[in-house]
Amino acid sequence: MAPARDTPFRSADMSMVQLYISNEIGREVVNALGELGLVQFRDLNGDLSAFQRAFTQDIRRLDNVERQLRYFHAQMEKAGIPLRKLDLDVDTLAPPTTTEIDELAERSQSLEQRVSSLNESYETLKKREVELTEWRWVLREAGGFFDRAHGNVDEIRASTDNDDAPLLQDVEHHISAPEVERSFSGMNIGFVAGVIARDRVAAFERILWRTLRGNLYMNQAEIPEPLVDPANNEPVQKNVFVIFAHGKEILAKIRKISESMGADVYNVDENSELRRDQVHEVNARLNDVQSVLGNTQQTLEAELTQISRSLSAWMVLISKEKAVFNTLNLFSYDRARRTLIAEAWIPKHDLPLIRSTLQDVTNRAGLSVPSIINEIRTNKTPPTYLKTNKFTEAFQTIVNAYGTATYQEVNPAIPVFVTFPFLFAVMFGDLGHALIMLSAALAMIYWEKPLKKVTFELFAMVYYGRYIALVMAVFSIFTGLIYNDIFSMSMTLFKSSWEWEVPPDYRPGQTLTARIRDANYRYPFGLDWRWHGTENDLLFTNSYKMKMSIILGWAHMTYSLCFSYINARHFKRPVDIWGNFVPGMIFFQSIFGYLVICIIYKWTVDWFGTGRQPPGLLNMLIYMFLQPGFIDEQLYPGQKQVQILLLLLAVIQVPVLLFLKPFWLRWEHNRARAKGYRGIGERSATSALDDDEDEHQGNGRQSGEGVSMIAQGLDDDDHDEGEGHGHGGHGGEFEFGEVMIHQVIHTIEFCLNCVSHTASYLRLWALSLAHQQLSAVLWSMTMGPALKMTGIGGAIFMVVTFAAFFFLSCVILIVMEGVSAMLHSLRLAWVESFSKFAEFGGWPFAPFSFKQLLEESEELKEYLG
Repeated sequence: MAPARDTPFRSADMSMVQLYISNEIGREVVNALGELGLVQFRDLNGDLSAFQRAFTQDIRRLDNVERQLRYFHAQMEKAGIPLRKLDLDVDTLAPPTTTEIDELAERSQSLEQRVSSLNESYETLKKREVELTEWRWVLREAGGFFDRAHGNVDEIRASTDNDDAPLLQDVEHHISAPEVERSFSGMNIGFVAGVIARDRVAAFERILWRTLRGNLYMNQAEIPEPLVDPANNEPVQKNVFVIFAHGKEILAKIRKISESMGADVYNVDENSELRRDQVHEVNARLNDVQSVLGNTQQTLEAELTQISRSLSAWMVLISKEKAVFNTLNLFSYDRARRTLIAEAWIPKHDLPLIRSTLQDVTNRAGLSVPSIINEIRTNKTPPTYLKTNKFTEAFQTIVNAYGTATYQEVNPAIPVFVTFPFLFAVMFGDLGHALIMLSAALAMIYWEKPLKKVTFELFAMVYYGRYIALVMAVFSIFTGLIYNDIFSMSMTLFKSSWEWEVPPDYRPGQTLTARIRDANYRYPFGLDWRWHGTENDLLFTNSYKMKMSIILGWAHMTYSLCFSYINARHFKRPVDIWGNFVPGMIFFQSIFGYLVICIIYKWTVDWFGTGRQPPGLLNMLIYMFLQPGFIDEQLYPGQKQVQILLLLLAVIQVPVLLFLKPFWLRWEHNRARAKGYRGIGERSATSALDDDEDEHQGNGRQSGEGVSMIAQGLDDDDHDEGEGHGHGGHGGEFEFGEVMIHQVIHTIEFCLNCVSHTASYLRLWALSLAHQQLSAVLWSMTMGPALKMTGIGGAIFMVVTFAAFFFLSCVILIVMEGVSAMLHSLRLAWVESFSKFAEFGGWPFAPFSFKQLLEESEELKEYLG
């Protein structure tokens, strides 16, 4: 019989399969299954290290290719060459053959050698260019110093007795540069010339002064153009310095200090004619270096530009190929049959598709031996696979953030599709703000493809939840109409059912009362706009929203309890129906179901028409527990007897919740023992899968020999998925004490949570009130005063005020208040709803998928458009 069609109501039916694949087409098969993204392989080589696995050498080779591709990308960024990104929505990449991957590896190797050689040549030439440029500046500035030399060299004082005496001083008489040079040469005064970074000049001068005790003369000049540092390719401001000193030892010390400070020292001839020849030689060599450097740079950029056109595709192909070989390392290899053996979880409904895919790969390879896929029985709990689409994906994600649903239990996201945005709308109900949110959501959906490429993280989060925002906005429009609230103002959509009673002697400021216009007419939809601006408006809306919150909370938790019944029936656990669901439902409805009925009944009675005051329901509920049988203000005839009966009914359910399930399980266990059945957790057969650790951790420890032992004859009792604990389905020996303790905790939590969770829904009232009041305050501080002004100044003030009003509305009332309401709504789903029926004991289905690989890889995102 064909498997049932998969639906989002519960996780898809999963099968454990074993695949026998010919070694020649192992790579092609994994490639095809990776494109499908429907197979989660198990590790059959858990006892082997990474270096002992069969395809480790292939992975290391691909790692080297990947390193080379990253090197190309780094060189492109350094050269400022843009990368042509790969748009997978437009560009399609055919699965490469083994030959094509080998060719890519060889080409990448040769390109790396060529780019590396060009890059090294470029860096060497660049360094030489910088050195020649610095030398030219040193020759120019040093020559300029000699040409501007002042003072009489005969008046230079050199004191060998006083170490603190300055070596050189300016003198007033002018002599020519040749005379200075001859005088320096005759007095054994030398100099050191070089270039140093400008930010080190001050420290350089202090070190020289303290080390040489002032026995030097230093002249420096700034180089106007920044020089590129070859090490990091960044511009650096530098200065030329010329230091005069007496004696070879002091000059040698100056050179060492200069080199230690990162300065470059250059040779400058004292003779002006020789120095002029040096300048000509440096200029000629610099021109030659620049010419070769330009050609090298053009060649390097041409190579990188050529690479940039295919780099993204190469990176994606290599990443896929690595993923394929990593998956192949999970397989066991039968050397005698030259066959790869794999085990995997797959959706049962997609089994025919996987069979046809394996057959297609075999036919394309021209092999006579087909790939074999067999379903095997196991006592492991399968992974939870909940299929989604663009609309449901975001909803499912926020549910999975709380936990993974147990296999085959009701998908907790099903009610969230409606309740989460609706409860948000109850707190956010404002027609104006909802229309702005709707416009933003529709814009993100309309321009879905271009906005998908935006990498700003905060916007990406909002974009991912665009369909959630759409549904929240639609429901908020509905609740805004119900509340008759648009930017804190009301709308006169229909004729009011109230009219003011204006006395003949009415004076401005006097309080007016309203009366029903027509006894047979009621406001058709939502709140009557006459309530807006009245003195008792807040009192009325508070009472209305508070009771509405209780009713919504009751409905939310009631259907959540009903899901626990559906789960118990699906897993064939009648003890959960009679031991948890039935007494729990009776307990909950006896108290809070009764409260909701009283709220609705109170709304239907015309209390003032009967001449009575409406009774307080809060006091009624308190006295129902503290003083059974006491009625402060009667709500309906026979109220005393009904409340006593409901209270007794609720109290009786507590021992039922406590003892029915544990004693039922013990009775079943003893009966099974008496009939000779094995106990829970005892196995009559050994499966090749039973040696695993927790399945959700993927720590299989099955050897190649063990894989061939398929346990085809496992008893039905070994299939333990019905318990749904998500820990591999391994049950333990029955322990009455543990079951009893667990049931006591469950009973206490359930009874207390019925009270606390119901009170928790009052946040719907509180957040709705806060949103409405904040909106009213913002209107009164911005648009309210602006609407009272007239003339040109009033018009200008109106434009400015409206801009501020719109901006603050978007930032505070839509974004901040919207996030707050969304978090509160999410809390009501996670805690108040899920705790009633969801176990969250599953582990997620994580298939081998190229699509998922490309979406989750942070490194590949910069290569994909």
